[in-house]
Amino acid sequence: MDIEQFRKAGYAAIDSICDYYSTISEIPVKAQVQPGYLIDQLPKEAPVEGEEFAEISNDFQRQIIPGITHWQSPSFFAYFPSNSTFESMLADLYSASVTNPGFNWVCSPACTELEQVVVEWAARMLGLAEKFWGSSGIGGGVIMGSASDSAFTASIAARERALRVLSSQKGVERSANGQIDIPDSIRQEYGQKLVVYGSTQTHSLGAKAALMLGLPFRAVSVSIEDQYSLTGESVKQAIEKDVQDGLIPFLVYATVGTTSTGAVDRIAEIGEVLKEYPTTFLHVDAAWAGVAYALPEYRESLRLKEVNEYADSFCTNYHKWGLTTFDCSIFCVKDRKDLTQALDVTPPFLRSKEADEGTVIDYRNWQPALGRRFRSIKLWFVLRSFGINGFQKHLENGIEQCQQLAKIVEQSSTFEIVTPPSLALLVFRLKPSSSSPEEVSEDELNILNQNLHDRLNSRYDVFLTQTVLHSKEKNIFCIRLAMGGRYTTFQDVKKTWDIIESEGEEVLRGWKKVMAE
Repeated sequence: MDIEQFRKAGYAAIDSICDYYSTISEIPVKAQVQPGYLIDQLPKEAPVEGEEFAEISNDFQRQIIPGITHWQSPSFFAYFPSNSTFESMLADLYSASVTNPGFNWVCSPACTELEQVVVEWAARMLGLAEKFWGSSGIGGGVIMGSASDSAFTASIAARERALRVLSSQKGVERSANGQIDIPDSIRQEYGQKLVVYGSTQTHSLGAKAALMLGLPFRAVSVSIEDQYSLTGESVKQAIEKDVQDGLIPFLVYATVGTTSTGAVDRIAEIGEVLKEYPTTFLHVDAAWAGVAYALPEYRESLRLKEVNEYADSFCTNYHKWGLTTFDCSIFCVKDRKDLTQALDVTPPFLRSKEADEGTVIDYRNWQPALGRRFRSIKLWFVLRSFGINGFQKHLENGIEQCQQLAKIVEQSSTFEIVTPPSLALLVFRLKPSSSSPEEVSEDELNILNQNLHDRLNSRYDVFLTQTVLHSKEKNIFCIRLAMGGRYTTFQDVKKTWDIIESEGEEVLRGWKKVMAE
């Protein structure tokens, strides 16, 4: 493909994308295909001779689009939103046009320096403390692919910091560069005694990070009375038990906006407990809810002040609710040495004069991978195009939709809200009102709601996800409705709720029939 062919194909691609978005509300949100549909259509081997690009492009529409779940659909309410905008799509195209691995400053200075600027824009907009800013010279931020990447990176940094603390306690002195080099004897003695903590509501990223390090993950129970938040007392009890068994706490994952309910963990309580354990590191995962710090009126309820005081690292995904095409996850640390002392491996071929002089950041030393994408250009385009005011308005729309829906559900005689609405997330369940609560056990309610979810899941015009709220008291099966889509209106929300009510009536009709027999 030459330049003119690319120009023509590019125009056609943009037209196709515009057509897609102009009709997306009319397309079933879920793919209407069966497993293997695409494998069966495609040849077993790549073509020997090149094909016409027009034919390839046509096959995208004919073969790929039918197997796409439309996350940008106004009827998508599953998981959390994964917003895309035309601004960030174009930024992705520009990024691809100058594609480079971006592992150090000299690869392309703009890639590194734009990331430094844009991450600090993002951090300032959210109200993160100056310690998290790159301009502090001590902390700073980096853009990763996902919150899971951030969690894993935090776990590596936390492990190495814990081992350095233990080395210091054993009398190991600092080297000429001021660092504590961890002796093999310390790694062998303590490396497998380290423990990761989270709650039963912590995202699976916590358990997965522990698994990748070959270390145990303690899922601490939460309670209904604490609104499914991880408390300092629960963390303290779990740590004290492990310490008595000769184990060493080194990392706690706290969450601002859990996946199941949007719960916010008690950051200050946890932070005060961890003061007694110098080997511990506190990472705050705010993958979905963190962008809501852009709204000052929600900072107190989301415990921003506590995050700023106690967290060692913080993550939020701008590719969820934050208008930026996947992937763009912001990971900020208060002390960049926690990353560089754990991840800096510099063979001769990666050295540069600028890095040796300490005048630049090489982001490869802030993450496990060497190569990295030029992601910052997407967030740069979005923040400049929308501005802080436009960004805030987008968040407010999702929250307002949730508040409107909550009023409707509160008046329902067959549904109940299970946990308080959290920003743009509503968690509910079917609950028949014709019988007293004593006559319908929790197990029966769970079965009813599993049946409701199965009915909803069999449809292609709506998409919601289930969750199970594990607590000390009981387990509750319920359904999540996550708003905040870029193209979703309250009319779309109401239309989906009407479908939920209709399916709920069918479930109750069947249940009442069985009860009468």
